Amino acid sequence: MTKNSLRAFTLIELLVVIAVIAILLSIAYPTYTRILERAKITKDMNNLRQVGLAIQTYLNDNDQVLPATTTWPGVTATPVLYPKYVSTRKIFQSPFDNRASLETDSAPVSYSINANMYTAVTATPPGIAGSMAKVVSPASTILMAPTYNGDPKSAASWAGTATSAPDLPAGGGAGETTGTHSNGTQINALFCDSHVETLKFGPSTDLGSFQDTTSDPLGLKHWDPTK
Repeated sequence: MTKNSLRAFTLIELLVVIAVIAILLSIAYPTYTRILERAKITKDMNNLRQVGLAIQTYLNDNDQVLPATTTWPGVTATPVLYPKYVSTRKIFQSPFDNRASLETDSAPVSYSINANMYTAVTATPPGIAGSMAKVVSPASTILMAPTYNGDPKSAASWAGTATSAPDLPAGGGAGETTGTHSNGTQINALFCDSHVETLKFGPSTDLGSFQDTTSDPLGLKHWDPTK
């Protein structure tokens, strides 16, 4: 008579299975993180597009003059883009900004307007004083981009709110030492003609990069609305 017996896995077989699972996870995880980042990049670009459309509608109603610097998102008591031109504050928050989302007047705002847009016409060099009709190269001039100080992965690096959205200094300013995505090498930007583009973040010596503010014509056209 034959005896039926159950054969258990040996320790070596279990270790082999665990090793195979670990190898599969190590292959799958980078793919997962790339998909996750790609989704954030797409959402970030969509947010900028929606803000761009809202600004364009605002400009049509206000003789092509940009809303006041730092308070352009608008609050309940003093509407600007919100709530007349956008119905939710969430489009003002980049998916790379890890602060808690809010629908109050303290809502996070991740994007800011190129500070050079507000330079006075009488300044040296002259500016456009917020008049979008005076932008010389709308398709080449950056209107808006994410604004932070330090590592964008840290919630503490983002400070803009609906009541205080700091201006975007040319090249992103000293606080922006790394881009929002692709290992800090890239950043999305909204241009004056309402198109959104992914730019190489830097360094400033790379022609046409986000941090390039001086090369002629690319750097100057990106940041100076009179070029």
